[in-house]
Amino acid sequence: MAHLVENMAYVGQTPWHGLGRQLDSGLPVDDWVIQAGMDWEIQESPVRFIAGQREYLGEIKPFDDHKVLYRSDTHDPLSVVGNRYKVVQPREILEFYRDLTERSGFELETAGVLKGGRKLWALARTGQSTTLKGKDTTKGYVLLATACDGTMATTAQFTSVRVVCNNTLAVALGSGAGAVKVPHRSVFDAEAVK
Repeated sequence: MAHLVENMAYVGQTPWHGLGRQLDSGLPVDDWVIQAGMDWEIQESPVRFIAGQREYLGEIKPFDDHKVLYRSDTHDPLSVVGNRYKVVQPREILEFYRDLTERSGFELETAGVLKGGRKLWALARTGQSTTLKGKDTTKGYVLLATACDGTMATTAQFTSVRVVCNNTLAVALGSGAGAVKVPHRSVFDAEAVK
């Protein structure tokens, strides 16, 4: 499995893949949105296809119960989903942490875009840590991640894994223990998840 990082920002130690923008601690969410490459929106369009292409140009037909999700900045397609699909915007992933960082002592650690925009995540340090035998320190984080390609629900959970790529995201989400998952057929309500 590759890292699949398109854009990311981080504080502290440089990720293993050497990608991303290193930021100073304590930057506001609005700066993270830009630096993590999450300053675009997921837009929707009805699905159309061309039928009968062999003899002539073909007829444009609708696929009424589906829509295409695409990026507002590049217009690159992200996925085809059903009409009941509820989008979680890139900015919403970081907005989830605004009150946690401004009033509750959490600090954003990493955030980014994977798979051309199909997956998004942000990770904040909780301020909790433990030292294991042998003097290894494990930090506590709150992860919020989503995908618009049908591979995962919007998921919030505590983890000890510092997410910096698709590989570490998969490890952090691996057990799913204690995760709050909001399927994309429901509207994401950040306050209810918290």
